[in-house]
Amino acid sequence: MKIIAINGSPRKKGNTATVLDHFLEGARSAGADTELVHLYGLQASGCRSCFACKRLGGASYGHCALKDDLAPV
Repeated sequence: MKIIAINGSPRKKGNTATVLDHFLEGARSAGADTELVHLYGLQASGCRSCFACKRLGGASYGHCALKDDLAPV
């Protein structure tokens, strides 16, 4: 099982990150593969309401057409 924790706080060593680290430590001890993602350091453009993700048969149907750091997340 893969568990991804997402930290939206600007502090990579703050309280939120500490809680997430403890959570992931428990998940790892139960056998899970874990990853912690810090959103604050990523470049994100946000939705521009282009609706490319909603065009049936389109190249971006089902996922965002904008290519930024959030795409892999």
